[in-house]
Amino acid sequence: MDNKVVEIFIPGPVGRLEAKYYKSKKKTSPIALILHPHPQYGGTMNNKIVVETFNTFMDNNFSICRLNFRGVGKSDGEFDNGQGELADAAAALDWIERENFDNSQCWIAGFSFGSLIAMQLLMRRPEINRFIIISPQPNVYDFSFLSPCPTSGMIVYGKKDELVPHNSMNELKNRLCNQKGINVQFDQISDANHFFSKSEENLKKTLDKYISKESELF
Repeated sequence: MDNKVVEIFIPGPVGRLEAKYYKSKKKTSPIALILHPHPQYGGTMNNKIVVETFNTFMDNNFSICRLNFRGVGKSDGEFDNGQGELADAAAALDWIERENFDNSQCWIAGFSFGSLIAMQLLMRRPEINRFIIISPQPNVYDFSFLSPCPTSGMIVYGKKDELVPHNSMNELKNRLCNQKGINVQFDQISDANHFFSKSEENLKKTLDKYISKESELF
């Protein structure tokens, strides 16, 4: 399984969860789980931004997993308005932790709807050291549960995000940046929209810089 991306099926709460997994050759490698956008709007683990994030973690010697939520692709079940998807993410994290019991770090990442599920999982799993969320939608989803946010991380969003008003992102920024004991880095990519169309390279550079810097701290 070393050094290549493989298709796997993880036992989930309502059946099998289709996933892609990369096992790092590095002993005690850090681990990460990546969550995709909204299933009812075409979100899958093969979303371009999810794959780009996966590859960036892989380039930084992480053992990394991305999965299809229930009812997406070959995953069993059907959409469950976030509650079931959170249970799916927890099952996937359990799996990657068992496969990498000697991991040095545990990260969670999510894009759009996946960012909501990622942060909900973060609040329930104290072993998560860092998070990266991309294009969160605080105007659609309530992030008030991040009180306090238990660990440091990064939020990346596009200045030209057509789905999220600037004031909503500023409110989320004020909520998180005023908390003591953590450092939440907000990175705005000037030419990017919600889906980072034609801005993938700038996103990759931003992700790589943060992952490289923060993974060296452990």
